[in-house]
Amino acid sequence: MDFFKRLVSGLTKTRENIVSGIDSIFHGFSKIDEEFYEELEEILIMGDLGVKATYAILDDLRQKVKEQHIKEPLACKQLLIDSIKEQMNVGETAYEFEEKTSVVLVIGVNGVGKTTTIGKLAGKLKGQGKKVVLAAADTFRAAAGEQLKEWAKRADADLIGGQEGADPAAIVYDAVAAAKARKADVLLCDTAGRLHNKKNLMEELKKINRVLEREYPEAFRETLVVLDGTTGQNALSQAKEFSEVADITGIILTKMDGTAKGGIAVAIQAELGIPVKYIGVGETIDDLQKFDSDDFVNALFTMEEGEEAC
Repeated sequence: MDFFKRLVSGLTKTRENIVSGIDSIFHGFSKIDEEFYEELEEILIMGDLGVKATYAILDDLRQKVKEQHIKEPLACKQLLIDSIKEQMNVGETAYEFEEKTSVVLVIGVNGVGKTTTIGKLAGKLKGQGKKVVLAAADTFRAAAGEQLKEWAKRADADLIGGQEGADPAAIVYDAVAAAKARKADVLLCDTAGRLHNKKNLMEELKKINRVLEREYPEAFRETLVVLDGTTGQNALSQAKEFSEVADITGIILTKMDGTAKGGIAVAIQAELGIPVKYIGVGETIDDLQKFDSDDFVNALFTMEEGEEAC
């Protein structure tokens, strides 16, 4: 089963939440008027696309409908899809860390699937023939180190860890030494994300960054935030807060297969301008894939066999 089919399947709940509502509006209205736009606005906001992105999408749609003298609601469905894609445009998403000697810091609050995601990412990089070292620098969550050890075994990657409660920057220091000695291509660091205490988090990230600047200046740097797609607008709030304390270069959205709130991917790229780099739509290593916003929107509007259009 190719990833696009898995994506279509994984977005079933989101599609039921957003697209079935959109379809009923397109079929239920005989003309494009203010009420038509208001109904669309409500569906998009309820579908977690966010207020800002929704307004921008509808402004764009209104303009296109006017310019092209469209009178029939159904005739502007493709225009709506195109407007959503345009709002998600953040330029080409680069994966430079795959081509260079790199350090990837991965942050995210407990419960979002951060450690699992790091394990899957390690497995994907390993599958590309990369040598990977993992740093278990989330020392404040009791099970994180054990969980990462299991993933390191699966991905055949070296793991550098420390005692629970150890200084994360010290672990990163040891991991850098190991990555250099073993000529690793990528050092993946699992770091804490205790957003309720942003000052501590900020200090911790600063210390880690100082270690990296001093000990590994030649390495390309990437900072990814893992967000749980099922939390909708809460995920957007977390992304905003993390971007206040760190230079975020990309987002990983997990658990998209179990959520009706998949529209959050639109809100994140439209509002923050930070690319979603990976999306998780299942449990296996292959269910973490590079994110393509056009594919995402197409999958959102593609019916699965057996699904009925409204």
